[in-house]
Amino acid sequence: MRVVMAVAAAIIVGLSPSNARAQGKPIAGQIAEAVFALPEADRAGAKVWGWRGDAETMEIIREGTNDFVCLADKPGDQRFSISCYEDRLEPFMARGRELRAEGKGTGEVRRIRRSEIEAGMLALPDSSRLTSLRGQINPATGRPDSVSVLRVVYLPNATAESAGVPASAPRGEPFLMEAGTYRAHLMMPSGRIAFTP
Repeated sequence: MRVVMAVAAAIIVGLSPSNARAQGKPIAGQIAEAVFALPEADRAGAKVWGWRGDAETMEIIREGTNDFVCLADKPGDQRFSISCYEDRLEPFMARGRELRAEGKGTGEVRRIRRSEIEAGMLALPDSSRLTSLRGQINPATGRPDSVSVLRVVYLPNATAESAGVPASAPRGEPFLMEAGTYRAHLMMPSGRIAFTP
């Protein structure tokens, strides 16, 4: 009887949303979740990077037909994070993915990209937009119930004065982060929304 109970428990755990999440999510589900960061009219045409099986590196899981690229959530933990951005930011983002796949840490990725931008080897547009959604996974459903929304406008080398926004602000208000650097970006927190892809 104990053997039967142990086998039944293993089957139930193996079929739970949290365990399925660790093993990977179907491509269609990854796409639906990833593009939720875009306005509805832009979702069908966005390129999507995601995960196949237990792969450790992202790959394109859907080609795009418009000007947006979306990144699916990486399975395997209880944190949920997706983002979509204008495709003109893709060389910068792709270089970051490439360096992280080589095992480089955050500081080294930033240093290398900065030196490549300064040397004219890596393009970074004068301005570009990104929207990120983050939340905690509900173990019962395998997805978050709600997500925080962060909208970002990259403005390389902008200062608080040139951008017309402060370098710091009360919680929930826009501000310029990393002012005066190639990573300068306007942060626009937008509260929480229900996650209903």
